[in-house]
Amino acid sequence: MPTVENPSFIKAQIGGLPRPFWALWGGTLVNRLGTMVMPFTGVFLTQSRGLPVAAAGLVMGLFGAGSLLSQFLAGVLTDRVGRRATLAGGMVATAAFMLALGYSTSLPAILVSMFFLGMVTDIYRPASNALVADLVSPEERPRAYGLLFWGINLGYSVGVTAGGWLAQLGFLWLFWIDAVSCLVFAALVWRAVPETRPQGRESSGGFGVVLRDRVMVGFTLVALGNALVYSQTLSMLPVAMTEVVKLTPGEYGLAMALNGVLIVVVQPLVSGWLGRHDPARTFALGLAVMAAGFAMTAFVTTMWGLVLTIAVWTAGEIITAGIPGSIVARLAPPELRGRYSGLFGFSWSLAAVLAPTFGGVLLERGSATLWFTIGGVGAIAAAGMLLLGPAIRRR
Repeated sequence: MPTVENPSFIKAQIGGLPRPFWALWGGTLVNRLGTMVMPFTGVFLTQSRGLPVAAAGLVMGLFGAGSLLSQFLAGVLTDRVGRRATLAGGMVATAAFMLALGYSTSLPAILVSMFFLGMVTDIYRPASNALVADLVSPEERPRAYGLLFWGINLGYSVGVTAGGWLAQLGFLWLFWIDAVSCLVFAALVWRAVPETRPQGRESSGGFGVVLRDRVMVGFTLVALGNALVYSQTLSMLPVAMTEVVKLTPGEYGLAMALNGVLIVVVQPLVSGWLGRHDPARTFALGLAVMAAGFAMTAFVTTMWGLVLTIAVWTAGEIITAGIPGSIVARLAPPELRGRYSGLFGFSWSLAAVLAPTFGGVLLERGSATLWFTIGGVGAIAAAGMLLLGPAIRRR
């Protein structure tokens, strides 16, 4: 009869994924549980620091500029310095600049802190993606990346809820908890995750070799389309629902809670099954479902209509979870996994800058214009994914 001390029994219980992966997953969960500052940055800047809206927008723009640079920097560091050192170092730097921002009172100090915080806060992503690709077999990667996606959403949901309560006690609580969670993540990875960077292989240079990979560039454009669609949940969706549809903030928040609930409950149950299917076709299906869900938003007039559209595009989000990381791992040579992951991460950083800009212009022309355009972008991304499928399968 198997016992808890039996390694094979333990391995069966955790689904065959290696122990260092679970250390990475646990650190990611802790870090996301402590993610309390960024969702309330605008409130902090305007209410606690008294900045006008225009100045707050400038500060957030500098954060976005730093984020754009971070993925290229992180990709090179991941391949040249190492996965573990880049991830741990990025978390320590994030903690430092997080506290620097929390204690900044003048506009110049806030601007500098936000720019560098943008540069370091997502440095961990390419390193984390490369670690999973190094540690986990190709067959299990979709499930592993899906579990990371699930942990991020679980931690973020709890962190944002707790952050809203703690902000009433003082914003410095948010900065300190966020910083401590970053340090815990760094310590856990440093102690429990081995360095997996391939030894004896050339990995110097920049991103030229990645940009010459037409399949990867094509996939990055597909990822950009996906990111432009999903980023509307953080930019124009709350504006459209409260200003155009006239939902109250409470109604909007209640409807959006469905997204987190569905991901936490459903995604772990289906990620293994989805991972056994062709990744390109699966990703295209998820993109198409997301596109349909966002296009349906053009017809929303009540909270329950919004709930229906959220259920649809969340289903697409669940289908795509874990697939992009496994595709990047399939395309990237082991010694270049950091750079490939950095280019993929750049698509999301770029979308974070572009989505509110173009979304605002489209919303001014009408809610239907915005959501049909966003649905069209998602449909084009899904078609592009199908076209890339044969090339990805040949890899």
